[in-house]
Amino acid sequence: MRVDGNNGGTLQYEPNGYGQWQEQPDYREPPLKIDGAADRWNFRKDDDDYFSQPRALLRLMSPAQQQALFDNTARALGDAPRKIKERHVANCTRCDPAYGEGVRRAIEKLGLPSLE
Repeated sequence: MRVDGNNGGTLQYEPNGYGQWQEQPDYREPPLKIDGAADRWNFRKDDDDYFSQPRALLRLMSPAQQQALFDNTARALGDAPRKIKERHVANCTRCDPAYGEGVRRAIEKLGLPSLE
């Protein structure tokens, strides 16, 4: 069991908008010899399709299921800073404009500050 505070409220993911936990290439593991050199694979180089699968899932949902997703997402964003909410709504919009609009409206419906 950890007794060191586990970094407290420090963000535990990267990338993030606060500049914490940035990748540090100088500390990467050295390449391994496996019938030639193996090195770290940067999945971002050839993977820029982050939205087609969630878009397809959203479009399979009934209107009631979509609304539940919008409402749950808005509640989960809770008291996150406005810029985080705006970024999330922008990502939802990149997935599907109806998704972004649904989350934006759900945030407003919960009485959270408007994003407009």
